[in-house]
Amino acid sequence: MPGYLNKEILVLGCGNILFGDDGFGYHVINRLNELREEYPILNSEKIQLIDAGTGASHFILSLIDNETPLKKIVIADIIEYGLKPGELKRLTVKDLPNLSKYRVDAHDMPLAIMLREINDDFGIEIVVVGCQQKNVTAPDILLELSDDVSNSIEDAVKMIIEELN
Repeated sequence: MPGYLNKEILVLGCGNILFGDDGFGYHVINRLNELREEYPILNSEKIQLIDAGTGASHFILSLIDNETPLKKIVIADIIEYGLKPGELKRLTVKDLPNLSKYRVDAHDMPLAIMLREINDDFGIEIVVVGCQQKNVTAPDILLELSDDVSNSIEDAVKMIIEELN
């Protein structure tokens, strides 16, 4: 079993830094790593921070089984909830879309179904710190976050640290 699955809490930053606001999760994980000295909880042997990009989260989550000691997964990602750009929302598994059918491609396989199954099958708590997107540029490349989303990173980091305590 990979070492990160021997932790009690995983914090996954999801998204693609090449497509504007879709890089939100990456920037949140980087900021959490920068704050390790200020927040000792981030150095706990029980917690693993991972930049999961666009596909690693599916791989990581597919390895969870009855032997995995995980108790909680916290995901930082952009959302489309019709909020003001940059507005943060804490979601639990009950808030995730209940999709019975979806199209599958390499870039856009919804995590909601997998997260529901992990919660139902293994009792792992799921929390998503979602940030309302403003500008996702795919397929055009844009390496910067919009100001609205960029300005929400510090608050997202505080939300995640609260989840870890």
